[in-house]
Amino acid sequence: MRKSDAILAKVPAPSQGSTDRPLRAESRLERVLRAGLFAVTAELNPPDSSDPQEVYDAALVLSEVADAINATDASGANVHMSSLGLCAVLLRAGYEVVMQISCRDRNRIALQGDLLGASALGVKNVLCLTGDDVTAGDQPEAKRVFDFDSLHLLRTARIMRDEGVLLSGRKITAPPRLLLGAAENPFAPPLHWRARRLAKKVEAGADFIQTQYVFDVSVFREFMARVRDLGLHERVYILAGVGPLRSPKAAEFMRARVPGVVIPDPIIDRLKKTPRERWQEEGMNICVEIIQQVREIQGVAGVHVMAYRQEHIVAEIIHRAGLFPRISPAAVQAKNSAHASLA
Repeated sequence: MRKSDAILAKVPAPSQGSTDRPLRAESRLERVLRAGLFAVTAELNPPDSSDPQEVYDAALVLSEVADAINATDASGANVHMSSLGLCAVLLRAGYEVVMQISCRDRNRIALQGDLLGASALGVKNVLCLTGDDVTAGDQPEAKRVFDFDSLHLLRTARIMRDEGVLLSGRKITAPPRLLLGAAENPFAPPLHWRARRLAKKVEAGADFIQTQYVFDVSVFREFMARVRDLGLHERVYILAGVGPLRSPKAAEFMRARVPGVVIPDPIIDRLKKTPRERWQEEGMNICVEIIQQVREIQGVAGVHVMAYRQEHIVAEIIHRAGLFPRISPAAVQAKNSAHASLA
């Protein structure tokens, strides 16, 4: 067994009770989640450019409603501005970021170095991903790395943060303070196993989860019921993935070509029955309805908005969904008590 693998095996799982443990990173996102507020994160798709102004233009419209902006890492195995570079640009402008980091393109040496470098730049939230296979992208001849998967990366980041050592055993003089996240797809078969897969990520060190797009709310409800049965909603913050559909053709493309996306026929049929000039509006309506539905599911701590090349409509979606102005947990409890007394 390699020394780094031995270190991974020896470190115990994180303690339960995400609300009573000390702050991991003191990020805005962490504080919002711990306060019991319904969090909003949003994806910023990096430009095919080296011009930071293109990043600022996209980030400006997200910052109004997002507690943190996700910097994607060559999503779909397509080249864009790097996640670390994107984070550096956003941090320079004062934005809160979630750096996505994929195992597809880096070995354990590069991954650990990037975690240290990201923390030094001011990154406080990291989303650990295995990464889409290169065959999903436009350069399928690229070589895969996959030295780690997301579970190994989560454990490694937790060891670096909590134990203050690298996988080689060398001490880190200033460990990275990071809120660790992972992705989960409630819609991948076998469905009954997805909550247990989530449990493995929690054991590995995940503090928050961002899910794949939720278009089938009934299946997502069943997933969350299994999550609650395992008590995972008390150990990790779950943000449901949502996003607007641009057109029936875009919806069909996503369903056929984007790994892990499941869009039920009724949603595509609804768009097909909508006049062309109202496609975007109807896509927004569907997204707002889904946000309002998942918000009522016990254990959902927020939403993660993925609006590919539609960042300009995210703020309107969030406002129309009634998420802003934000209501405090005390106000929600008072409102529910008032309704109960009237009943």
